[in-house]
Amino acid sequence: MGFDTPTPIQQEVIPLALAGGDVIATAETGSGKTAAFLLPLIQRLRGGRNGRTRALILSPTRELAAQTAEQCAVLTHGAPLRTVDVYGGVGMARQHEALKAGYEIVVATPGRLLDHCRRRSARLDAVEVLVVDEADRMMDMGFIPDLRRILALLPRERQSMLFSATMPIALMEVAYEKILRNPTHVEVGSQSVPPSAISQSVYLVPSAVKTDLLLELLEQETMESVLVFVRTRRRADVLARRLQLERLKAACIHGDRSQRERKRALDSFRQRSVRVLVATDVAARGLHVEGVTHVVNYDVPAMPAEYLNRIGRTARAGASGDALTLASRDDAVALASIERTLGGQLPRLTVAGLTEPEPARSSPKPGTSRLRARSARRSPGRGRRR
Repeated sequence: MGFDTPTPIQQEVIPLALAGGDVIATAETGSGKTAAFLLPLIQRLRGGRNGRTRALILSPTRELAAQTAEQCAVLTHGAPLRTVDVYGGVGMARQHEALKAGYEIVVATPGRLLDHCRRRSARLDAVEVLVVDEADRMMDMGFIPDLRRILALLPRERQSMLFSATMPIALMEVAYEKILRNPTHVEVGSQSVPPSAISQSVYLVPSAVKTDLLLELLEQETMESVLVFVRTRRRADVLARRLQLERLKAACIHGDRSQRERKRALDSFRQRSVRVLVATDVAARGLHVEGVTHVVNYDVPAMPAEYLNRIGRTARAGASGDALTLASRDDAVALASIERTLGGQLPRLTVAGLTEPEPARSSPKPGTSRLRARSARRSPGRGRRR
């Protein structure tokens, strides 16, 4: 697995989890939280009776469930513990057989798990450990009613851990009311500041030439593995097709694609047979791909939290990465909101003939120097084609 030194979230959470207490943890993306709950969970399950579901990990998206199950299977190699991922978009037969056989670790999205509970193929009365992963995203996607139904099927005596990138008040209320008992709260990093290894910048560009600018940027050899975020599913399809017409190895992933198509695109991107993956925000959470060199916000996200979630797909596990935002005049309000959250103006880069000049603005707000200093790590001329 390449583990050497534990990350800060692992250092904080693992001893608490091994001690059996409930934990509520907030940490920036790419901080290593999956191993933070899997390692103590597996250690706990090494004792006791198998042949029944003993640990339940709830995930908001299919991709996150699949990747968590994959990592869990690697960590349990050689141990008498079996893992099954349970999510929609695929047939139920394999999941049904694993659940009836009592696989010890179940990684599931809430809706599909409830389907199996209604069919009596899933039994949750022996669950010893519950993990709710990406809890804020689960709330945003409307899964709280499903989560409440699942909680009603679990034993009252259990260990519960909840992980989230942010911790809104509504989520805290649900967590303390229904999920956790006397939890220890762990907070690592800032919820409004991305990892320092991410170099951020903005290109001011007319909407009509965004694709031309993206193609220009993709000529740089340093853009080896690029995740491009767009606002809608249709735009994802159109942009991916345009990149393919330009003989670039590109694929797309969004909610209208079948699970098989989404998995094929993600696997191709992970294996580097596809260089550019165009995605809607379905991939902003739970998409764990090592070595993503660049995140491009082709469309500026409306909310600062989504910006942070998107750019967190790069600079993971101690690596560095670049986050590039293509902002048109229509994006001025959203971009200003992001910059207020970050504490200052993001550096502007230009490409001759494509980008626009910076509009006149008032004097910089406090915090500008911190963001500009971060951009100074760029190599000379980066972002310009000569």
